[in-house]
Amino acid sequence: MTAIAWICAALAALVHCVIFYLESMAWGSPRAKAVFGEVDAEATRFMAFNQGFYNLFLAVVTVTGIAFWAAGSAAAGAALLVAGLGSMLAAALVLAAASPAHRGATLKQGAFPLLGLLAAAAALL
Repeated sequence: MTAIAWICAALAALVHCVIFYLESMAWGSPRAKAVFGEVDAEATRFMAFNQGFYNLFLAVVTVTGIAFWAAGSAAAGAALLVAGLGSMLAAALVLAAASPAHRGATLKQGAFPLLGLLAAAAALL
């Protein structure tokens, strides 16, 4: 189960790195508009830039957790992994509660963190 937890966590981190890129580096591009819809890119650029970095930091915490756990520091690694994945899942749940129209995005953002948390729990028990 540990390997499954790490794979799900790595995929969750990858999704959040893509979100970081779209929000912080490519905001206003056709690809970002396809993902996030039509927005006033200039008026929202700063907020998207900042939010993108939140996503990047969640990915960094999660990948650091995988690295620590794989290096033999299971307690520290699991704590970081759970913190990163738990925050990702919580953000997905907030999105689902705040905007029923974005339930598809909730699934994309929250599926890997949920699976990773479940696999990590099973691996640690």
